[in-house]
Amino acid sequence: MILSIQMATGERSPRGIRESVPVLHGPIVIELEPKSRHIHPKMDLNLARVDYMQVGLTSPRTMRLMPSPGGKSQQRVAVADHAGILQVFSMKRQDVTLAFKTLPGPEIRRLELGGALGTVKDKIFISAGNEIRGFTKKGKQFLSFETNLTETIQTASITGNDLLVAGQHVYNHYQDCQDMNYFLSEDKINDILALPGEKVSTLSPLLACQDRSIKMLRDSNVLYSAELPGPPTCLQLYYNDGGENGDEVLYGTSDGKLGLMKFDRKGPQTHWLIEREGAYGAILSMDNYDITGDGVRDLIVGRHDGNIEVYTYDDDINEDSEPTLKYTHNCGESVNSIEGGVVGNAGYEEIVVTTYSGWCFGMTSESVEAHTGLQVEMASITDSTRERLGKLRSEIETLQLQVNYERDRYQSNATLDNPPSSISAIPKLDINDRFTLSQADASYNLSLEVQTSIDNVLLQSDVPVDLLDVEKNSAVVSYSACDPQSGNALLATYRCQANTTRLEIKIRTIEGQYGVLQVYITPRLQPKCCQVQQYQIKPLSLHMRTHKFDKNRPANVLHLKGQFTLAEMHNWVGFCLPEVPEKPPSGDVATFTFISTFLDTLLQISYSKGEATFKSDNISTISILKDFLTREATKKRINLMIDCDVNDESVTHTLRLLHPKLESQLLLAKQVAMIQPLKDLAAHEENLDFLSPEFQYILDNAEELENQFKRQPAQLERLYGMITDLFIDQHKFKGQNVKSKVGQLLDILDKYNLEALIEFFKTH
Repeated sequence: MILSIQMATGERSPRGIRESVPVLHGPIVIELEPKSRHIHPKMDLNLARVDYMQVGLTSPRTMRLMPSPGGKSQQRVAVADHAGILQVFSMKRQDVTLAFKTLPGPEIRRLELGGALGTVKDKIFISAGNEIRGFTKKGKQFLSFETNLTETIQTASITGNDLLVAGQHVYNHYQDCQDMNYFLSEDKINDILALPGEKVSTLSPLLACQDRSIKMLRDSNVLYSAELPGPPTCLQLYYNDGGENGDEVLYGTSDGKLGLMKFDRKGPQTHWLIEREGAYGAILSMDNYDITGDGVRDLIVGRHDGNIEVYTYDDDINEDSEPTLKYTHNCGESVNSIEGGVVGNAGYEEIVVTTYSGWCFGMTSESVEAHTGLQVEMASITDSTRERLGKLRSEIETLQLQVNYERDRYQSNATLDNPPSSISAIPKLDINDRFTLSQADASYNLSLEVQTSIDNVLLQSDVPVDLLDVEKNSAVVSYSACDPQSGNALLATYRCQANTTRLEIKIRTIEGQYGVLQVYITPRLQPKCCQVQQYQIKPLSLHMRTHKFDKNRPANVLHLKGQFTLAEMHNWVGFCLPEVPEKPPSGDVATFTFISTFLDTLLQISYSKGEATFKSDNISTISILKDFLTREATKKRINLMIDCDVNDESVTHTLRLLHPKLESQLLLAKQVAMIQPLKDLAAHEENLDFLSPEFQYILDNAEELENQFKRQPAQLERLYGMITDLFIDQHKFKGQNVKSKVGQLLDILDKYNLEALIEFFKTH
């Protein structure tokens, strides 16, 4: 794990401008004889983790590296946490040296560096509550500005004397602490970024919104909106300066996508988009820094699933050249902040990381020998190193004694021998959780992260859901028998190994069945306690927002009229579908478009006061909506006039969309069923040349086929169920009950042929 990296002597910008970056020498953990470093352009990247300190829980983008004079020396680290403490530290002879540390206060949600245009950005700005505070690099507070936001400031950006802040839905622009512009977003604002004032003549704020868009503002209005393939979570200037004209921006999404766009007067232009196969964590932070030593700044990415990634560009870099993944490392915690620089030792570049639980560490390029102090002969260890090791041992022993004393003291105070004086307190648990839909495999990723070790996690659901395997999940899962009459459709327990602070669970839901998933999280704490988290399973849970509706597809239309308000219909739609904004839109008509992550069918919703229209090429989607909305209207005693236009061509269209998945699952099931007989044959035959290529393939890839089958439990039954529902729903809208013909349909499926299946739907 601990290796070295060799760096080039110069850094080359995308425009061919060269900047001198000297390479110095020095150890990081123990003092050894200095060794010369040989400079080679571009080689494999190997980094070693070095822990610096642990602060309190942190929010994304709350750690920055202070600029060093001339860029030649070690940098200071500014980090802020939920305890409201801002501290700036540096490393000297492997010891943490605090430059300053503030007193505790309100939770700090964002940390930014600022300064006058054209000067070094060495002023520290933090947001806490609705207040912005500014500090000099020496710790003197020079600004305390209370904004007029009623929401807590979630994100901020600073360029020159312009301050941009945003809460959940409200954006404000202040110039010299004077309110200039205001914007109310219909959907949640996830991040904000101002294009660099050194390169852009007018202030150009960008808002990353949950509705899968980046909005460019001009004063208090939206100039234009860029459509994205996922909800953006993080914005970063390309090359840290926005490129040649300052209008190129990197973005990361909640489902792990990474892209580069240009925002100029003509509108947004996409340069490249990276969509890797599989499910990846949300991108929480990014930076551009030359960590590979090839003279071109690399793209460094920190993800919610703990992955630290380095992407490199080709030597002939331009805006359209997609970067290549060069290095990845998983630190086991959410990477909330990430930045490249020189911290541990001069001359050794590193990636500095801050995690959710507050660990601040560096992934350093320093050589192996500097980190293997315990394996070095004692003769090579200096007196100062021996003194430091002795000091560390003494501190550990003192801390252990304090822990034992406080544990015994708590146990004696909590005893039942003296009830009037007994005390027992349940600790407060801060849980960093996400419940997101993955487009790659049409399943939900539930991630749970606690600052202390997790003992076990109990899942309880009142609707049927499937738990899928997660490769990096080391917890042991066990299932308990459920009685559906008691409201339990799932009872499962994950028992975690020691020192597990993060757990990922993959869940697949069934559309049409909705309820609540409850998660009981028990940490390794005394007294024993647990915290309950609830997640809504929605009727159309496998749908996600999209931007375009294909009018050429055969569509079924559901039209509703009644005495309902726009807000009531908005609440019903929000309860039925994910990614619906909390607040109803400001206009008279609301329109949303969704796509099924499982089938790729579309759904368009348009509603206003007293009227709503739903269009979909899947009749089962329309059926689920009709049943749900009718039930909700009945609860409020609202009479609905329902008009449904069924397009029979949509049924054939849906069956053709199902065909590749069904054919693939049938083939996989057939192959898995042949594995054991073929293995028995191979055990008794020396020469298997007589086997057909198909059987030879099954035998050679048996393990991979079995793993693929295990990753998708009950997938074939689920597809059969969807086709059965499609058959029943098609005739339900015609007033026909065809449940007696389901047996014939299953016989057709057992001898599956697409044309025979389509013919059955047409003739029955």
